[in-house]
Amino acid sequence: MRWGCHLPRASWGPGLGRVLQPAEAIQRHRQNLAEWFSRLPREERQFGPTFALDTVHVDPVIRESSPDELLRPLAELALEHQPPSAGLPPLALSQLFDPDASGRRVQTVVLYGTVGTGKSTLVRKMVLDWCHGRLPAFKLLIPFSCEDLSSLGPAPASLCQLVAQRYTALKETLPLMAAAGSRLLFVFHGLEHLNLDFRLVGTGLCSDPEESEAPAAIIVNLLRKYMLPEASILVTTRPSAIGRIPSKYVGRYGKICGFSDTNLQKLYFQLRLNQPDCRHGAGGVSATPAQRDHLVQMLSRNLEGHHQIAAACFLPSYCWLVCATLHFLHAPTPAGQTLTSIYTSFLHLNFSGEMLDSTDPSKLSLMAYAARTMGKLAYEGVSSRKTYFSEEDVRGCLEAGIQTEEEFQLLHVFRRDALRFFLAPCVEPGHLGTFVFTVPAMQEYLAALYIVLGLRKTTLQRVGKEVAELVGRVGEDISLVLGIMAKLLPLRALPLLFNLLKVVPRVFWRVVGKSREAVAQAMVLEMFREEDYYNDDVLDQMGASILGVEGPRCHPDEPTEDEVFELFPIFMGGLLSAHNRVVLAQLGCPIKTLDALENAQAIKRKLGKLGRQVLPPSELLDHLFFHYEFQNQRFSAEVLGSLRQLNLAGVRMTPLKCTVVAAVLGSGRHALDEVNLASCQLDPAGLRTLRPVFLRAQKLGLQLNSLGPEACRDLRDLLLHDQCQVTTLRLSNNPLTAAGVALLVEGLAGNTSLKHLSLLHTGLGDEGLELLAAQLDRNQQLQELNVAYNGAGDTAALALAKAAREHPSLELLHLYFNELSSECRQALRDLGSTTEGSAQVVVSLTEGTAVSEYWSVILGEVQRNLNSWDRGRVRRHLELLLRDLEDNRGGTLNPWRKAQLLRVEGEVRALLEQLGGPGS
Repeated sequence: MRWGCHLPRASWGPGLGRVLQPAEAIQRHRQNLAEWFSRLPREERQFGPTFALDTVHVDPVIRESSPDELLRPLAELALEHQPPSAGLPPLALSQLFDPDASGRRVQTVVLYGTVGTGKSTLVRKMVLDWCHGRLPAFKLLIPFSCEDLSSLGPAPASLCQLVAQRYTALKETLPLMAAAGSRLLFVFHGLEHLNLDFRLVGTGLCSDPEESEAPAAIIVNLLRKYMLPEASILVTTRPSAIGRIPSKYVGRYGKICGFSDTNLQKLYFQLRLNQPDCRHGAGGVSATPAQRDHLVQMLSRNLEGHHQIAAACFLPSYCWLVCATLHFLHAPTPAGQTLTSIYTSFLHLNFSGEMLDSTDPSKLSLMAYAARTMGKLAYEGVSSRKTYFSEEDVRGCLEAGIQTEEEFQLLHVFRRDALRFFLAPCVEPGHLGTFVFTVPAMQEYLAALYIVLGLRKTTLQRVGKEVAELVGRVGEDISLVLGIMAKLLPLRALPLLFNLLKVVPRVFWRVVGKSREAVAQAMVLEMFREEDYYNDDVLDQMGASILGVEGPRCHPDEPTEDEVFELFPIFMGGLLSAHNRVVLAQLGCPIKTLDALENAQAIKRKLGKLGRQVLPPSELLDHLFFHYEFQNQRFSAEVLGSLRQLNLAGVRMTPLKCTVVAAVLGSGRHALDEVNLASCQLDPAGLRTLRPVFLRAQKLGLQLNSLGPEACRDLRDLLLHDQCQVTTLRLSNNPLTAAGVALLVEGLAGNTSLKHLSLLHTGLGDEGLELLAAQLDRNQQLQELNVAYNGAGDTAALALAKAAREHPSLELLHLYFNELSSECRQALRDLGSTTEGSAQVVVSLTEGTAVSEYWSVILGEVQRNLNSWDRGRVRRHLELLLRDLEDNRGGTLNPWRKAQLLRVEGEVRALLEQLGGPGS
């Protein structure tokens, strides 16, 4: 967590030109601190402007520990991940400076915790509590960021100068600091950023707050109680830096244990997920309280079941990640936000500015070290298709290549401070004693990061790079000398040696290019694995891993033996996007623009070869999600230029998935032959989001989506759009009703592209058919209209048939399975045969004594909808059709017609048997 050097001038307020009274100055200081510490990082603001720390904060568990416990040697890997043992009761923030067990006054408290336990948030909350009068024990609180102080280096400054530079309101009251006594509280956050030297030879004694010293020397003298001896001091640090303060200067140690109680996790989720700005669905439509409660209940049940997610949420940081992921999956997605950016932001929140060890000359970024070690473990797991790791697996990746004492020291620091952030003990039966990544997606993210950073190198690449760099550096000088010698001496071997020096670097970079091709090949093969074709899409898989919902498997009767890593290639694409590369560079993990470009080119070549195959709907969505994460429209346009059919039938199209599809395909120029979104649980908001894609479609299937009259407003606007090129629109099995058709006919009147419209089983009734009959002549291009199975009676059906007969372009009208009398059916047959060239009316399986040429269309619709239609009603209609077939078979002597009628009768009887009716 970073704090600025001083509050912005805009927050100082008026009146700075006059001397403030002490009480007034402290009140102004409270206001300034409250404003500063209430400001949210950019990563937090994704939850909305009304989110505030006060409204969702849950204090992590703090347990008092002793110096003896701190001095114990580092536990074995298998033990250091165990939950903290119950000792002294937890400490509240207000109890940190209470007298100790011996009744002695506590002046200095050191709070320590690994990365992700909530140290920064705890300090922010403590400062805000003081600002709002909830810590009355302290009259004045002065917080410092040790990262900020470390940036000053050894430049001397007095304590008064440090305070005045950062907190201008206190400038005139600084001489009164000493008088505040124990009611003055200094907070030093992030001690690991400073290297303190308590030796007198290293840091001399200084008691004057106005004497200039290095910032580290001032802190040392405050902790020695040589400067402002009565003041209270709170220090936060990572475990590896605890020893930088001798224990004799510490009155109490507190270990921040995170959310070791599941009830704290549940409370955090209830507060966070019920925030006002976390409640909205797509298009700004608010989620209902029942939907929010259902989400929280599912998450709570998963936590109560002692699943792996409870072990992950032991760290408050991962509770944030869970909420951010659920917000991404279920709330409106801000422009440019991706799953990869959420994970990158998550790491930025926890590791920004963090060095592994501030005392080490290398100044190695903590995130860079994690990418090298944990990334190696993650990638080896992905490549060998495993998620459970033994202690030997972990040690092998952590200790690989370590040779010096300094490297072992860095490993020691990483194990104490950050290993628990990435790995957790597995709590699943059958895998106890092993380790897993704290959340499954983190393994795939780190594996992808390991690859895109170029950390995976073969021995040939490592040796070849060193040789190439050496030859490249020396080659220029030698080439110059050889060039002069070649002119002076007749040495034929010199030109050969001269050219050889030029070839070595080229050979190495050719090897690097082959490696990029191999990485791209592996990524694309992982994306298009046939074994994953019948899994849920990755977004549903991620939701299931959080909420505890098991998705369908390829073989429901057998457990899946192979692990699925479909996010790995998606994260690779996401990490190559420009935004994520900027944030990674801030974490000490830069990806060079040229490397990103060459990797992208290699991936594009492989996708161009394998990406043309027809994919199942869930895999096609995963492919589109990869492009969404990559955030490169030109790349996506080139790769997806051959896509002509978008078949996402059966995929649950959440607001996020609609956004993904619209973002990737909405800006394309080529037409889509067909867009199939049948049974996708679409709503009107989803239709609005997907409109740019619909405008490119020629055939649009929206069957079985429970779309009501409200959706027809959006469909009308689509049909009236000047770029609409839809020729076939299937709306069957949606409760549109007559109210919806009233809107649709407005769209039909102004549309010039639509030729085939299916309103099968849309609840139109007599009113709907009469509306169509009255307005049909306003459209001059329609060729086929299906209004079968709509509960319409004789009058409405005849009116529509007459309008169809007079229509200039209509060729086919479907009216079967309506509530028609035998007389009406005969009248409709006669109507279709009286006028040459008029629309043909399909009302039965027969035409006269012959089988209708559309009999397979009718029975095909019944077969497809057998499980969704009213079974009793369908059975009644089929029995009428069967009787009609039998009557026609008895009325003809033509053996060919009899055979055809018998065949169709058999098909009808088979359907009746499926419905449980008599087959004969």
